[in-house]
Amino acid sequence: MSDLDKALAEIRRGTDEILVEEELVAKLKLGRPLRVKLGADPTAPDIHLGHTVILNKLRQFQALGHEVIFLIGDFTGMVGDPSGKNSTRPPLTKEQVLANAETYKEQVYKILDPAKTRIEFNSSWLGALGAEGMLRLASQQTVARMLERDDFKKRYGSGQSIAIHEFMYPLLQGYDSVALQADVELGGTDQKFNLLMGRELQKAEGQERQVVITMPLLVGLDGVKKMSKSANNYIGVSDAPSEMFGKIMSISDELMWDYFELLSFRPLEEIAQFKADIANGANPRDVKFTLAKEIIARFHDEAAAEAAQQEFTSRFAKKQIPDEMPEFEFAEGIAIANLLKDAGLVNTTSDALRMIRQGGAKIDGAKIEDTKLVPAAGTAVYQVGKRKFARVTVK
Repeated sequence: MSDLDKALAEIRRGTDEILVEEELVAKLKLGRPLRVKLGADPTAPDIHLGHTVILNKLRQFQALGHEVIFLIGDFTGMVGDPSGKNSTRPPLTKEQVLANAETYKEQVYKILDPAKTRIEFNSSWLGALGAEGMLRLASQQTVARMLERDDFKKRYGSGQSIAIHEFMYPLLQGYDSVALQADVELGGTDQKFNLLMGRELQKAEGQERQVVITMPLLVGLDGVKKMSKSANNYIGVSDAPSEMFGKIMSISDELMWDYFELLSFRPLEEIAQFKADIANGANPRDVKFTLAKEIIARFHDEAAAEAAQQEFTSRFAKKQIPDEMPEFEFAEGIAIANLLKDAGLVNTTSDALRMIRQGGAKIDGAKIEDTKLVPAAGTAVYQVGKRKFARVTVK
């Protein structure tokens, strides 16, 4: 396998789309470091593992010798990205954005090599556009083109308001690529419209168009929604090691493989061997231990990862969870309150909801936070109070 083939295989890993791969191959053949851009609006102070899916891809580009640009959207953060939103997002103040930006810089360096990372703020060029520049930028697209966006189309069709400044957001993000002369831009699948806008604006400016790489959205701890703070299904990169370990161990056995593919730096061959081992009788819990320790070591250190596993094993495997307990099997889609009732852990669904709100219901030792949770497929130990346990398989 040639060096180019190896680089392409590494870049393809875990991606959703590469638009256009033939253009990427041509850029890689240039023999110069490519300018690889990722933009992030600092709308909240903390980064979670969902954010790191794309940061990991940036790290891979660094390892391949390319120039990584981490763009902090201090200007666009005050506008508010409408992607995936069903209502106008309230803009942040400049002070809020700058405070969040400082924590972003600290946290991304837990993944990216500071010596190989170029930090930029898009207020440097967007703030200088002025009214004339903004009008010229707005003239690049039509309202009809903007309404092709799925989220705008849905809001318009249902009579929900769309603020004029929201139409500007994709243009501002696209102009970032013009200002930076980006060769490659990364983003989540929900950013595809914005990323492609960068290609259109670069073409209009006479630049070579950037390659767009979209990454899947990491599913959160509930096994249903994308990981986010608003859904309270996230693992923060600044979480304490023991908290991080417990959260990772709470994900389903099936979801574990997505986490391996999108978060682990292990070779794909090694992950394939893990799957084979489980098919041959290995305990999925032990493989999940490996994943949890790798991630915790990255954001803390090896000693913290080892201590977190020992604490987890001591608390949940040896002391609290009995060796024998009743076993149940339920169809996927069952609500958590019904599951707890049908497994005999509570008398009524009202009791189940009350215990969840009081913090007395757990899955594999992790507190259940969401009363509307629909448990993901897989086998886990459900607990109510200190003495009631059941091993439940959802499929």
